[in-house]
Amino acid sequence: MNDRLVQAYEEGLPGFEALRDAAVAHTLRLIGEAGLNIHHVTGRVKKRTSLEDKLRRKPGRYAAIADVTDLVAVRVITYFESDVSAVSRLIEEHHTLDWTNSIDKSKMHDPDRFGYMGVHYVVQVTPDTPDLSAFAGQKFEVQIRSILQHAWAEIEHDLGYKNREAIPREVQRRFYRLAGLLEMADEEFMALHRLSQDYAATLPARVQEAPEGVFIDAQSMKHLLGVPPVRDLDAEVAAALNVLLLTGWPDPERPQRLASLLHYVGVHSVGTLQKELVRHHEAVVRFAALLMPRLREAWTPAGGARPGTSVVHYGLLRACSNPSLDPHEIVSMLDMRGVLSGTQLVSTVREVYAQLQAERAQAGTTRPAPPVDGPA
Repeated sequence: MNDRLVQAYEEGLPGFEALRDAAVAHTLRLIGEAGLNIHHVTGRVKKRTSLEDKLRRKPGRYAAIADVTDLVAVRVITYFESDVSAVSRLIEEHHTLDWTNSIDKSKMHDPDRFGYMGVHYVVQVTPDTPDLSAFAGQKFEVQIRSILQHAWAEIEHDLGYKNREAIPREVQRRFYRLAGLLEMADEEFMALHRLSQDYAATLPARVQEAPEGVFIDAQSMKHLLGVPPVRDLDAEVAAALNVLLLTGWPDPERPQRLASLLHYVGVHSVGTLQKELVRHHEAVVRFAALLMPRLREAWTPAGGARPGTSVVHYGLLRACSNPSLDPHEIVSMLDMRGVLSGTQLVSTVREVYAQLQAERAQAGTTRPAPPVDGPA
């Protein structure tokens, strides 16, 4: 019997691999259309050795190779345990399920057992299943776990403990302790995620109502790049250079880099930044207009001025005017080095700062730009 099933597996292997690829693509599409942010999706076809082991452990259970419902499996790994439920609902809504073989393994354990084995669905492909109609009549498994559930399952499997009874009594207590820690970690990660979402949702109102109480960080900086005074000052810098302001520039690390720059020069709140940019508005625009044409190699490949350019020039001005600050640090934070060395960049920055100060002195402006003793 087993030899016949293994032979059927070998003959059907190309079809199983095709189903795996199609099922992964189908699952990725569903998750993408639902707007869910997950860690990754993978697929696998059960190896021959694994199938043979399963057939030996469960003799007489499978009359045909189609009765082995996990030959093809799709694994969905989420960031948070709460997303396991979201993906589970998605699978239930869009598939005909073999409920006899589908199982939420996390609900099978005693209260003192860490139930981190996730959710396993067996999908019955029908002629109406989008993307998969060519495989109608076949089945595949969908395994859904959080990333910590996945880590637990993989390590537990690697240790060879397939069930509770397999764990020696002397190590069970440590397993339970570790299980509790992982469960708490999963809950804390979910709490952090909710706090982060709440922070982002309330950020615009808090910036509008009480900017002095909003800390400069990556999220607040990302918001500031799209509102006055940063956005308007960026536009003025771009206009002075007769180039486009690249509002859609894809650089997810830029807000964090700009936040680090501002912390370095002593600006820690949104309110302080807003006041400083308004106060040194003319100096920032003029400094950028003098500096950027001399450093074209460092920015013209982008095709315009990047969001936050006014913040960069404000930071360079403060670094030049304050002996305790070093423009080299800003060049390093922003990763501005490219075809030009850091030394070349800083040398040019200092020369242009001296030129700006000479212009202001000639015009009778006595206030440096910005002052050495500006707000912290």
